[in-house]
Amino acid sequence: MLISAIAIVVALGGLIFFHELGHFAVARLFGMGVKAFSLGFGPRLAGTVSGKTEYKLSLIPLGGYVQLAGEDGEEEEDGFSDEELFSSRPAWQRMCVVAAGPFFNFLLAFIIFWFLALAQGQGIILPTVGGIMADTPAASAGFRLDDRVLSIDGTSINSWTKMVTTIRESGEKSLEFIVERDGQTVTLSVTPKVNTVKNLFGEEVTVPMVGISQGGKVEYHPIDGTGAGLALEHTWNMAHVVIKGFLSIIERLIPVESIGGPIMLAQMVHDSAQTGIYALLNMVAIISINLAIINLLPIPVLDGGHILFFGLELIFRRPLSDRWKALAMRFGIMILLLLMALAIFNDFRRLLS
Repeated sequence: MLISAIAIVVALGGLIFFHELGHFAVARLFGMGVKAFSLGFGPRLAGTVSGKTEYKLSLIPLGGYVQLAGEDGEEEEDGFSDEELFSSRPAWQRMCVVAAGPFFNFLLAFIIFWFLALAQGQGIILPTVGGIMADTPAASAGFRLDDRVLSIDGTSINSWTKMVTTIRESGEKSLEFIVERDGQTVTLSVTPKVNTVKNLFGEEVTVPMVGISQGGKVEYHPIDGTGAGLALEHTWNMAHVVIKGFLSIIERLIPVESIGGPIMLAQMVHDSAQTGIYALLNMVAIISINLAIINLLPIPVLDGGHILFFGLELIFRRPLSDRWKALAMRFGIMILLLLMALAIFNDFRRLLS
């Protein structure tokens, strides 16, 4: 339990800290003044001043923050020149500083996936049977638990993905499965049944199914090359899944009850930590991608909202008026509070049920 608690604090706190590190790094790259860079929130425990920046360790270890000179529109800051003020910089530089937070979250996910590719190799889910649904073609054909599919109609099957693709491309024609069972090969004749089901994003799709579920056995193979390409592809694919998931919620294909908050995140990290370090790192990478995309939403108070403001400033050659910014910020805070309330409500509803 203690290990899981430490994992939750380090994982979630580390993600927010790495996000803030992105803002800090790009601000310093442009020569902007940084008043404070904190690991953690709340009262200061320890720290040091280097140049004009206070680096400190704070009491609550859930993330961190960066305080830029002139970030709230101040035209003067004690100890900082006009050129160092965030508010005095061109809109494109301010946009880069804001966008650096989400970018660093994508970068962290890529680094983790790269490490996992080098440490584990490429994981392949084996085509082993972990469950057989009643009254399905698989049950009628005589499938048993732990059967491993070797081929379908002469096509060699080395992964669960390959097996699913082969079944879906077959339509409703009869298929000859060769499976390995207790060291022996067994031939089974199966005719898939076409069912209408909802996919991950709540969309109704028609697919041929035989009625088996995977056994969860994974085999790792050495990767070709450095693994960077595989990590980049995995990061891109996960980002695509997250974005499509958000769009499905907006389109009400996925119910809002599926939205989770801090309790669900903590539970996911806890479950991953119980499985092992590799599973934990994989979950951290996935949450990092979610954090990046959430922050890029064009909602005022989020990074995406600020990017939108700076983008409009670039287009119209002048910043939005303080009045419009204040109205937008109030609207953004209201939206964010409603989403947080919904997420926390869903968390408690799941706990109670």
